[in-house]
Amino acid sequence: MTTVTSATQQQNLSASAGQAAASITGADFNMFLKLLTTQMQNQDPLDPMDTSEYTQQLVQYSQVEQSMQQTGVLRDILGRLTAADMAQASGFIGREAQFDSNVAGLSESPAQWSYSLPREASSITATVKDSAGRTIATRVLDAGDEGRFSWDGTQPTGAAAPQGAYTLTIEALDSNGDAVPAEIRSLGVVDSVTSASGSVMLGVNGIEMPSSALISVTSRS
Repeated sequence: MTTVTSATQQQNLSASAGQAAASITGADFNMFLKLLTTQMQNQDPLDPMDTSEYTQQLVQYSQVEQSMQQTGVLRDILGRLTAADMAQASGFIGREAQFDSNVAGLSESPAQWSYSLPREASSITATVKDSAGRTIATRVLDAGDEGRFSWDGTQPTGAAAPQGAYTLTIEALDSNGDAVPAEIRSLGVVDSVTSASGSVMLGVNGIEMPSSALISVTSRS
């Protein structure tokens, strides 16, 4: 099932959060004003408030008011930018995305990665680890300088691994036995778009990936 949180919903959520924050800031502002008024009403007529001190408190009063206005404007801008990013990212749904990450999701569909090497390797071994860092599966891949690796969750015992996020590492050696560094990217079809803390997240094969890690998007063949 594909999911998109609409731009209107995002704006409503941002507005609700903004109203709550404004209410808290407003309460602090009203408290400050009340304290200042009370201080003026109860000052000693024979020893009135020092003029410089009174002026300083008025300046603080003005600063609090300006802070409230600036916070509201910035929150509104952030909400509008997030809504625009959401609307744009919704076009990724149903397409294969590639991320600058070695973490991929395993669900009813296999976890998938692509890899590339700066030079050809004669020996390539792929190791899949779970979120706790435990080795779940190991596979020997074909020699070369690039390729794809797909893992359906089958463990050495034959049991199926639980759905979730898994990390791939590649150990590659050239014909001289020297290590060859590998660049790994995760792959998957985008099925949802959500927002978290102002960042757009793409749902891919049961996990969420930040849109900032997106490298490419292609149509499914």
